[in-house]
Amino acid sequence: MNERFCYKGECEVHLYNEGGTEMENVKTERLIWMDWLRVIAIFFVFVVHSCEPFFFGGEGTLIRCQSDAVWIAVLNTLVRSCVPLFVVASSYLLFPVQTSTFTFLKRRASRLLIPFALWTLIYAFLNGSFVENLSTLWQNFNYSAGHLWFVYMIVGVYLLMPLLSPWAERVSQRELLFYISLCFVSALLPFLRCCLGEAAIVFGPGGLPNIAKYPLWGEASWNTYGTFYYLSGYMGYLLLGCYLRRFVKALSWTQTLKVALPCGALGFVMSAGGFLWSIHASAKTGFPVEGNVGLGATWEGFLLYDSIGVVLMTLAWLLCIRQIKSEGFVYQKLLLPCSRVSYGMYLGHMVLLVPLFGWIHPLMSAWLPTLWATPATIIATACVTFVTSSLACLVLAKVPKVGKWIVG
Repeated sequence: MNERFCYKGECEVHLYNEGGTEMENVKTERLIWMDWLRVIAIFFVFVVHSCEPFFFGGEGTLIRCQSDAVWIAVLNTLVRSCVPLFVVASSYLLFPVQTSTFTFLKRRASRLLIPFALWTLIYAFLNGSFVENLSTLWQNFNYSAGHLWFVYMIVGVYLLMPLLSPWAERVSQRELLFYISLCFVSALLPFLRCCLGEAAIVFGPGGLPNIAKYPLWGEASWNTYGTFYYLSGYMGYLLLGCYLRRFVKALSWTQTLKVALPCGALGFVMSAGGFLWSIHASAKTGFPVEGNVGLGATWEGFLLYDSIGVVLMTLAWLLCIRQIKSEGFVYQKLLLPCSRVSYGMYLGHMVLLVPLFGWIHPLMSAWLPTLWATPATIIATACVTFVTSSLACLVLAKVPKVGKWIVG
């Protein structure tokens, strides 16, 4: 019996004899491109969150001018594959599961949930009433730390992995490609809903919007489980990671770009174009455009992580990042350490990003014309947040006994 354990880009293969005694422990070669993927994806997250103050703010939505709308559409769309890249990385390393379900979930829980719990307490203390924030945790994540939604999502993906692993072990390339194609079709749903008509906005806990679905393919007011419900969301990324590891051989840069460039370009045009179109549809009297927070949520319908444009861009980024083989000084001394604390950077970065944005934005607005102040603010905020959060996490990781529980 063999067991494979993978974590943060490095895999261990454990070999056992017939009596169940471990015979050998072999560490495979580190996946260099996986470290690059983690660092690129975490930087993309910081860019996404640096864009949000330019159209989300307080209790409402506001875009001041046409140039801001264009810059947000371009920069936010380019990096929108951040979360899907993390899901594909988890799938590539962990799926199909090679251990018992209990062992797999125990390992994931200890590395994922303990740091999450610590940072949840930190955000509950920093944002609003600590007691009130804690009292609603049984319902959902703390809405003042909205980025923590990711942990709930990835836990759901991990729960599915053992269930689907027996099938994934024996599935043929053609069968797997068929199911990936169905997931690809399901990615049309968010895009079609944005194009077919205005959605009703219902406000849920904390004032966050819940956009009522435009019913498609079996959906109705009494049934939300349509034809592609079970193949939508992040399921496609889970299968894509499995397909990439099992069936996609090493490609040349020429072969990679033949697929990546058209996929990336089409996905970008669909997502950014749809985002701008929806903003202009709201700008009936010109700029500034403002409304309740639900208005911004409808604009982002074209940028949802399971929407077709983002799926295409994710495939493009994935194929290109997979070609990166560089493991020189930059990789060894800068990128690899950041990759190892990337989860902690994700959990804690909003503690730094919000005040950094408040400091950088006035400076850029004073130094640069409006046309350039917005992109400069977004990029500078993301870069400074990346540097400071990585340094903070590297220091925290060295704290004896508790460091690994803080940064993951």
